[in-house]
Amino acid sequence: MADVIDALRAWLHENWDPDLTVAQWWERLGLAGWAAPSLPEHAYGKGLSRNDAVRVAEAIGEHGALAAPGGLGLLLAAPTIATHGTQEQIDHYVRDIVTGQKAWCQLFSEPVAGSDLAGLQTRSIQDGDEWIVNGQKVWTSGGHYADLGMLIARTNSEAPKHQGISYFAIDMHQPGMDIRPLKEMTGRALFNEVFMSDARTTTDAMIGDRNNGWAVANTTLAFERAGLGSGGGHAAASAALPGTVAGHLDQRVGEFVTNRRAGAGGAQFRGAGRMLIELAKSTGAIDDPTIRQDLMRLHTIQEIGRMNTLRLKALKASGGDIPGFGNIGKLSMSDMMRLQRDLGLRIIGAAGMLHAYASADKAVLAEATGQPMNGIVTELALFAQAPPIYGGTDQVQRNIIGERVLGLPKEPGFDRATPFSELPKNA
Repeated sequence: MADVIDALRAWLHENWDPDLTVAQWWERLGLAGWAAPSLPEHAYGKGLSRNDAVRVAEAIGEHGALAAPGGLGLLLAAPTIATHGTQEQIDHYVRDIVTGQKAWCQLFSEPVAGSDLAGLQTRSIQDGDEWIVNGQKVWTSGGHYADLGMLIARTNSEAPKHQGISYFAIDMHQPGMDIRPLKEMTGRALFNEVFMSDARTTTDAMIGDRNNGWAVANTTLAFERAGLGSGGGHAAASAALPGTVAGHLDQRVGEFVTNRRAGAGGAQFRGAGRMLIELAKSTGAIDDPTIRQDLMRLHTIQEIGRMNTLRLKALKASGGDIPGFGNIGKLSMSDMMRLQRDLGLRIIGAAGMLHAYASADKAVLAEATGQPMNGIVTELALFAQAPPIYGGTDQVQRNIIGERVLGLPKEPGFDRATPFSELPKNA
């Protein structure tokens, strides 16, 4: 790994220029294989492990350069297409992901198909070389600034529900795509609902085989759980947003690095655990032995996640694996978020009842309380309810571990062999 980091540092010395545009910098970074180094070499990567890819991202930050384009394109779409797509699809889609030209969202969940994702009812009907899509998706992260979506839709209603699904890339800017933000209790609107009315995609945009989209979707979900899990790394969060909607590509890249370094809030802390320790010290809550004990519990969960990632890396290097690793990591992350919520609110006490739901009110509240970190704590507390749900609920993760890892019997049901058109539908 030392040789890889040395090569990266030499490359950064030759190529980083804060006067480039964001698009120009990301093109250099992506085509050199440093934006998504965990991808295989034929898919604009370097074939590194996830842990080594995280180290590459850290080295880019240490150099003072802008991080790779973040978001679901890099986290989910690129590795899925690299796994199931043709080389033509890799060149068409993945190149634009690693260079930040296109932003992606995930069109999976529906109002009546969340935990039972295979029960989705969005339909895609073939019309020559095109497919006409009708249906509704929900909990679509980043849909409001995405250029393309990872869509799973039913292409055969007469097959059992897991066998009649296909996976497409779809243009989010076309007529027939209605994107509506969903405001959360944090005050933000990270998620959206998407209504598709005679929207179109093409056969060339189908990833994997027709009616084999469930297998492709499971690959996406595996990358999602690995990325969200404790110690599993994350989607590289850049100060600039990829894609054509945000308007960052033509701006000077050095401005985003300057803004990132000057950012307020918890930027000076390495994660919520460090932030909560510093907050407990500043408020005197660190003198409470139960708070010290829970801070240690939080540190322990984080360290177990990190060490399990190193363990997985070593096993894979010798041809082994840890079955259910992504699911275990996702469950651990849910526990970590709940502990952060409870700890933070105990540390700030009654101030935890105050929260600024609009961006303009955050500075006012910070000045009134004299504690700018309180807003971060209350946002973490309000957001903590989401991770045990999105990316597959905790209950789904436990079912997968029980059935696929421990070999326990599946829950009884007749839906795996019954044509989807004959299954009862939710009202």
